[in-house]
Amino acid sequence: MKILAVSDVVQPQLSNPVFLRRFYADVDVLVSCGDMPAFYLDFIGTVLTLPLLFVRGNHDTNYGPHHPGGDNLHLRFLKFQKWLFVGLEGSVRYNKGDAQYTQSEMMINVLRLLPRMVVRRARAGYGVHVLVAHSPPRHIHDIPQDHAHRGFNAFRLLMRVGRPMFLLHGHVDTWDRRRPRRTVFAGTTVLNVNPYMVVEVP
Repeated sequence: MKILAVSDVVQPQLSNPVFLRRFYADVDVLVSCGDMPAFYLDFIGTVLTLPLLFVRGNHDTNYGPHHPGGDNLHLRFLKFQKWLFVGLEGSVRYNKGDAQYTQSEMMINVLRLLPRMVVRRARAGYGVHVLVAHSPPRHIHDIPQDHAHRGFNAFRLLMRVGRPMFLLHGHVDTWDRRRPRRTVFAGTTVLNVNPYMVVEVP
């Protein structure tokens, strides 16, 4: 399966239908890791005729019941073809905005997901194929000195115990090429997809 994953920053080239069809015609699914305008996701999905799976970022406060279209993965397990996805929205709480969580609140969310992931890991070797998040795990691709861009401690527990095959996130910019975008932790490949990335899941 080939994923076109996007987050945070609208890219002019992905707003060009000729470019999209030339380079991404073989993609199977569009995944948003948050902070993406609904019109942008709708445009990419329409041009490439792709289903959309998404989580909200901390700035996605204007999403409605049908905007964007597609499936909101937050706290939901969803099987796409033969691959299993689950999602966790939002960032660390830094004001009273929507889609923000304290470390304790996110730990509760993770504990809600772990039982099913542990059972599947015992059977298949991994909890899900793809965990879609907005924020990174603590101390993996995050910015510890910037409170709003700190990662979640609970994600480290989730990877150790639940063992997703991939964890896709955004939230942290990648303009500094010295910052890693790919890290393997406890058997999970963690990818910062901001602003976009093609991910192949075996």
